[in-house]
Amino acid sequence: MAMTITSPVFRHEGAIPARYTCEGDDVSPPLAVGGIPSAAKSLALIVDDPDAPDPAAPKRVWVHWVMYNLPPTTKELPEGVRADALPAGTRVGKNDWGNAEYGGPCPPIGRHRYFHKLYALDTVLAELNQPNKAALEKAMQGHIIGEATLMGTYQKAKGG
Repeated sequence: MAMTITSPVFRHEGAIPARYTCEGDDVSPPLAVGGIPSAAKSLALIVDDPDAPDPAAPKRVWVHWVMYNLPPTTKELPEGVRADALPAGTRVGKNDWGNAEYGGPCPPIGRHRYFHKLYALDTVLAELNQPNKAALEKAMQGHIIGEATLMGTYQKAKGG
């Protein structure tokens, strides 16, 4: 069985509901994971937007959520999950707002793509002290044994 990451509130390549964005409650969407390899010792999740600031002329990847050392037995992350309610052992890194939490889509212009990338690792990572995406990706090198992606899109109702 292939590794999967899905959400009951948007389909792959579908629109992310405003509730999960800066125009709504800015809470994380519920996510479900499956098909985790039996050799996995931990999971990592990175949510990012490669279309910043303008999909017609992207200049950077904007990071919305970074977490690692989720137990491989994790089946779901509930809507609006906060760092203190994550499964035991889970660590949260910093997003590009400098916060160790979820930051929802808030594109300044156009329709952006948001990639929810789940990684199965063959190890539990050492404490990384709220890493950014680059530091987490470096720590994961050579340890990824499975991955899955859920991509959703969002465009602001006003001005985008």
